[in-house]
Amino acid sequence: MIDTVEQRHSGAASGGIILHSPRFYDILAWFLMRGREGAFRERVLDLARLKPGESILDVGCGTGTLGIAAKQRVGPTGSVQGIDASPEMIARANAKGRKAGLDIVFRNESIEALSFRDAQFDVVLSTLMLHHLPRQVRERGVREMRRVLKPGGRLLVVDFGGLEQQKGLLAHFHQRHGHVNPTEIITLLSAAGLTVMESGAMGMKDMHFALATTG
Repeated sequence: MIDTVEQRHSGAASGGIILHSPRFYDILAWFLMRGREGAFRERVLDLARLKPGESILDVGCGTGTLGIAAKQRVGPTGSVQGIDASPEMIARANAKGRKAGLDIVFRNESIEALSFRDAQFDVVLSTLMLHHLPRQVRERGVREMRRVLKPGGRLLVVDFGGLEQQKGLLAHFHQRHGHVNPTEIITLLSAAGLTVMESGAMGMKDMHFALATTG
């Protein structure tokens, strides 16, 4: 990866790889999506079936772009919060939220120990994040996301499936950061007590999704 990226394994914060360069994060997103980040975000929010007035948690929110788009979907009566293990990402996300003039809360914390109360959110989003985490942290993280969902709430997971032969930048990214087989994602969701409603390919690169509910 580009030398300006600072990465570390942090057992205290997450147990996975944490990206600390907001500038590189946005550049990487542009390359991975080939300039189609807007279409990707809209696809994610469509899959999550967001409705006006809902409460949303974006786990692994990065620089906050998806959270901002989610807030525009749920409107003034809805709420959006985002968490990320990188303080640098959170600083950039909060700056973006202020610039957009939107009431969004971004905070620095890790997936396996969410500070939110039980049954707080209608929807939890996890996009291109689980592949950074070791298996045990993934399991704890999914249980935490399940815990903060309301009855009937929805969890949408989007990640790299690793099912295709990749070349170039995406192949390098997979080599450095890995992927999560779609079957494993479904198994993780089911083990946490969630019911998978829909799953499949995103239609972009090697990305797959799974939408689950608390029932």
